[in-house]
Amino acid sequence: MVKKAKLKLYATSLAATALLAACGGASTGTTESTADTSSNTEATGDKLLDVQFDVEVASLDPQIATDGASFQVIASLMEGLYQLDSSGNAVAGLAENTEVSEDGLTYTFTIRDAKWSNGDAVTANDFVYGWQRLVDPEVASEYAYIMDIAGVENAAAIMDGSETPDKLGVTAKDDKTLEVKLTHPVPFFESLMAFPSFFPMNEKFMTEVGANYGTSPETTIANGAFTLESYEPLATSIKLAKNADYYDAANVAIEGLNFQVIKDSQQAMLSYQNGDLDVVTLAGEQVDLFKDDPEFTNIQDGYLWYVSVNTKVEGLGNNKLREAVAKSIDKEAIVNTALKDGSVPADFAIPNGLANGPDGKDFRETADTYLTHDLDAAAALFEEAKEELGAEEFTFSLLVEDTESAINVSQMIKSQVEANLEGLTVEIEQMPKKTRLERMQQKDYDMGLTRWGPDYADPMTYLDLWVTDASNNNGSWSNEKYDELVESSKTGDLANDEEARWEALKEAESILLNDAAILPVYQKGSAVMVKSNVKGVDSHAVGVPKVYKNATID
Repeated sequence: MVKKAKLKLYATSLAATALLAACGGASTGTTESTADTSSNTEATGDKLLDVQFDVEVASLDPQIATDGASFQVIASLMEGLYQLDSSGNAVAGLAENTEVSEDGLTYTFTIRDAKWSNGDAVTANDFVYGWQRLVDPEVASEYAYIMDIAGVENAAAIMDGSETPDKLGVTAKDDKTLEVKLTHPVPFFESLMAFPSFFPMNEKFMTEVGANYGTSPETTIANGAFTLESYEPLATSIKLAKNADYYDAANVAIEGLNFQVIKDSQQAMLSYQNGDLDVVTLAGEQVDLFKDDPEFTNIQDGYLWYVSVNTKVEGLGNNKLREAVAKSIDKEAIVNTALKDGSVPADFAIPNGLANGPDGKDFRETADTYLTHDLDAAAALFEEAKEELGAEEFTFSLLVEDTESAINVSQMIKSQVEANLEGLTVEIEQMPKKTRLERMQQKDYDMGLTRWGPDYADPMTYLDLWVTDASNNNGSWSNEKYDELVESSKTGDLANDEEARWEALKEAESILLNDAAILPVYQKGSAVMVKSNVKGVDSHAVGVPKVYKNATID
């Protein structure tokens, strides 16, 4: 039974997010605008911000999207109850006022006057509908679990089919009043409300367009700073125009956004030098060439890149074989040779700078490291694995997306593993990110180079991924003790004991990595070029990677 005691808000809350954000003199959304907000006309001229993506946008549906590129576009088109300021703190969005009960179990939000791009008013029922969509098993959102992370009543029961979506603990008391009931206090609840999965959705519009939602400007709705002007699925260019009907339009200084998908960093840099891009991400040799440029900056991301191992594949179910592969990878060489962008080797599952515990220290500061590069140990483990499996040679495929950095990293992993573990062959399968994700979700893979970015500032945003049968547990790894620790830290006895919970999360990480359930490779850094006349592009290591609402162009 969950205790009803009110929790102290410790440093895994919003303040931790502030530590993660990359500050660059960005505004906090109060920049004076000189732009014409009288109509939603096509965005042109010097006030259009051109941004490079190195992967395609997979979805514009806030309840379906799972990747950083999609989140950036969605967060430009839509807004939720809260939004993140330039320092990563959760501040009021569509929630004009918030009241929290003394026990922390009831939130009452007053929805501000705002419009959808079809002219409808944004109402409390839009949140009810959007949240019910998120947990509805028929919608099959991969992010449905995050409603349970938020502690909303009946979320888990709805997802497992024992309750219907209308039983979710969210109610529209009237058009302007939204009430949310939680099963237990959640210290980072308001921060979660800035995450796209919790954005509202206009039921009338969604009913009209159905499965075609987000496939064109005509089938996409907005309530945020921008509207969709030009897009089709997997397009290499996405254009957004300033939304004149946005409630805070007076403080949006740019006329629009143009996202361009350019996977090759050399080509992207040429576009930047030609004036066709304002924001570009570099990789490999391009970093060395431009690291001394005054427009160059390094950002420490919260993304963990790791090799997901399908434990149901013959051979990979052996933990010694998995550990041998992990210890044969020279992560230091990878970040210094293949990436050169400020990334750091990852001997962990919980990244640096994610969250501080009740002792005020970063999680990594008091946690151990795991699966460090050790060729002697790797060789010995490989010999034991071969004996246990009764085989001398193994061949496994490695799925990678077709971005320059992912390809470079995968090639180094292949080279290192094959050189250090004689008899083990790695065959690289290169494909668009969307295809890689689909293959891994369908468990149609051996190994996959993948990543996860934190949705909120707490270790649970990672550890919850690998619980038995979790929607993102693509490797099908399972450990009863791990499950117990994670579940108790979420909603059980540990949830109300800050210090014990923190120690339990460290223990869970040790179980995960001592069994080599995943093979961490690096924590991502970003080498970014931003034109000197562009300010206010807010970078966040938690939630939406970049927010453009506050951008200005001099």
